[in-house]
Amino acid sequence: MVSISQADITSIVGQGLYIVLIVSAPMLITALIVGFIVSIFQAATQINEQTLSFVPKVVGVFVSIIACGPWMLTKLMNYTQQLYNYIITVLK
Repeated sequence: MVSISQADITSIVGQGLYIVLIVSAPMLITALIVGFIVSIFQAATQINEQTLSFVPKVVGVFVSIIACGPWMLTKLMNYTQQLYNYIITVLK
């Protein structure tokens, strides 16, 4: 059995956090852009309805999940396969 060093664990956790940031970026950026556009619209029309800012964000995030879903799934699957391969290497 191969011993696991602290550097290996730090690398795995760092890669995991990086994957989380990359995979969540399309949804977060979409929500940010839609929220900005809606807030400009609300400021221009002086309409302060809560659902006016919530519903477009939900729709935008849903569309971004549909559009970027295959890419996100591929990223997550690749990371999971790398992690499983590393576990197999360590257990040998």
